[in-house]
Amino acid sequence: MGHEAKCDFTYIDIVSFFQFCISRLNRFPSIYYFALTVPIRELSFLTVSATMNLCKHSFVMRIASLNVQNLKLQRFKGQTQLHGAWDSDAPEDPSLDLIDRRLTGELLAEINADVVALQEVFDLETLDYFHNKFLVPTGAEPYPHRACIAGNDGRGLDVALISRHPLPFIKSHASLKLADVGIDPPDGVDPDLPVYRRDCLMIKIGQLTLFVCHFKSAYPNPGVAWKTRRLEALATRRLIERYFTKPENSLWLIVGDLNEPNVQDGDYERAIAPLESHFSEDLMMRLPDAERWTYYDPHSGLYHCPDALLASPELARLCEGIKPIVVRKGLGVEVSRFRGSRLRAVGKHRPHASDHAAVLIELDQIPSS
Repeated sequence: MGHEAKCDFTYIDIVSFFQFCISRLNRFPSIYYFALTVPIRELSFLTVSATMNLCKHSFVMRIASLNVQNLKLQRFKGQTQLHGAWDSDAPEDPSLDLIDRRLTGELLAEINADVVALQEVFDLETLDYFHNKFLVPTGAEPYPHRACIAGNDGRGLDVALISRHPLPFIKSHASLKLADVGIDPPDGVDPDLPVYRRDCLMIKIGQLTLFVCHFKSAYPNPGVAWKTRRLEALATRRLIERYFTKPENSLWLIVGDLNEPNVQDGDYERAIAPLESHFSEDLMMRLPDAERWTYYDPHSGLYHCPDALLASPELARLCEGIKPIVVRKGLGVEVSRFRGSRLRAVGKHRPHASDHAAVLIELDQIPSS
């Protein structure tokens, strides 16, 4: 009776315990063997309660990132419609716009992430419209928590986030200047201009802090763009060092399109280098070289990996062994390196979900509070 009095867990707890074990089969097979061979009545209170404590105070979070390529709500002659997944500086067939956005919705529905960082969203009205008219109708579980704050992009394309978890803290850094983070302006850079070409959106979910970014692309002048991206990277590092007393022991993730090309000029190191070595772990580096690409440039025929997941050392330790998944089934057929199945309506160049693949990482043992 004394043993039974200690075991105050319910049937639901037992089910959760075995689900917990099975979810870790590949990483901890001995736990799975233990769960299969030991009768429930023989489980010690200490073993079960410790496991239940882990289940109750940490959770699995699926985080994705996608550059949705010019997602903008347009009104013309009384009609409301989303801009398709094509860049406004290279006009294409607008009759495919509706199919593009259906594919964007289908792609996100299939990924089924808990949190999605988005780039190139025009505003919150656009995001809400896309969520309600294109994403939810696919059958996807809704994302009741959504954020999109105006940034500095001349076309009005901002970073955004949709989440199934509450967002108790959101902060934009669109107005941040170099002096605000103690960076001396290099020659030719106006110190009164904002650092970020778009924004660095800081969002807290439980104990995890996300920094959603979209750095300057290499177009049209790669040398000038490198300088802008380097300053964006330095500013992001300074922000993290400001917000966390010990960044290496904190839980944070830089996620988004950092626009770092694979091909580097021999005179320059990677512009985002201040964020990489000895500061974070690039989770994309866990993928083999041949699989580490998320974007195809049809003009040069080159493949790049601009989409990043830079994890704090502590977060990287918690998700040791977990690899990102690159979801390419929304890319056009012209992206010939990808030989897997595509969404049904995808065409040669368009329609497509985006010119970027989506990136997904499943993080477990994230403290809930």
